[in-house]
Amino acid sequence: MRVEPETDAFEPIVRGITQNGVRLANERAVLTLIAGRPGVSNADIARRSGLGPQTTARILAELETRELILRGDVLRGRRGQPATPYRLNPRGGYSLGVEIGWQHFEVLLQDMTGQLVAATRRCYPYPYPDPDTVFAAVATDVGTLLAGLTPEQSSRLAGIGVTSPGHFGPLLDRLGAPEGLAARWAKVDFAEQLAGVTNLPTMWVNSGSAAAWREITVHPTPRPMGLASIFVSTFVAGGVVSGGSLLEGPHGNAGDVGAIIVHDRSGGPANLHLVASLHALAQRVAASGLPTPEGPALKWNWAELESHVAAWLEDAGHALAQAVLTTAAMSEVDLVCLNGDLPDAIRARLVESTLRHLARLPVLLAHPPRVVAGKAGPSAAVYGAAQLLLFRRYFSRAWELFEAEPAK
Repeated sequence: MRVEPETDAFEPIVRGITQNGVRLANERAVLTLIAGRPGVSNADIARRSGLGPQTTARILAELETRELILRGDVLRGRRGQPATPYRLNPRGGYSLGVEIGWQHFEVLLQDMTGQLVAATRRCYPYPYPDPDTVFAAVATDVGTLLAGLTPEQSSRLAGIGVTSPGHFGPLLDRLGAPEGLAARWAKVDFAEQLAGVTNLPTMWVNSGSAAAWREITVHPTPRPMGLASIFVSTFVAGGVVSGGSLLEGPHGNAGDVGAIIVHDRSGGPANLHLVASLHALAQRVAASGLPTPEGPALKWNWAELESHVAAWLEDAGHALAQAVLTTAAMSEVDLVCLNGDLPDAIRARLVESTLRHLARLPVLLAHPPRVVAGKAGPSAAVYGAAQLLLFRRYFSRAWELFEAEPAK
């Protein structure tokens, strides 16, 4: 539920930093370096972080004592002092990810390094999300995963990162939801609701932002300074990571690429959601008199739908090309990753269509972004939500976002 802020926009940047805050910021900077560059040496950590060797050594010793990092074998035979590589301890922390989507929900458990431990995926498709039933169903799956944890894993569980396409809004009407459902969702606090049925600390993030975060974390180093993610599913989600931070906005819904207005191929105004989404493809199929495809899009008979798919790819690529330029103009991204709930072959064709239409558009940007197929996969949002929870607890310098003191 949207709550209007009571603080001034400049208030967060005028707060002083206590000595404890500086210590935490340095600690999290070191952990972030190790997470982003597994095997980085103690000397490289000191050089890249700007911390002195003694301060770095103290922080590494403390993190190792708390079993958040693992020390590798000393590297000899190089110039200077022998170097010691460090990497995250996968067992140092765990988080649950929950995605409540337009027509499915997904639950997973991952470790400190972002690797999957266990999951329930797309077991409960529905025509539209209902707040009266979906949270209880999610809680059941969360309970199933929790029952499989060892005592050590349970003690290191940070909580739940839950993600959704905002509060769903008027697009619910497009799915045939009953009148008034959108208004009911507008009053739901996702984190509070899920925390209430699971008794676990819970943090909410928009699904487009969560998918973007997953995209930047799986990207090989050196990672781009600006990355936009466009995720094609029932509708279109988007998110932007700039300088290592998510652009979320005061209500968490910045980067809502699907809401961008584009020109359709006839020259009229259109909403990206209603041109480039799987819902748009399903509507095209239904209008031809064929049965509307149901269930997970990965299991659709795409070959049987080819004539409609080909036309949809043209329309979607035309619209996405415009959205790419608009997003790049507003956020100065170097890379745009197109991902979705799509088979790899269809996603590749969507990228090709987008690039082809992009080449026909006038571009006045000083540095046009590259457009590539995303690497994060169909479960990008749920992975990203779980990763963000751990990031904000252990890695982010903005320690006030989740908890002042990392878990012991």
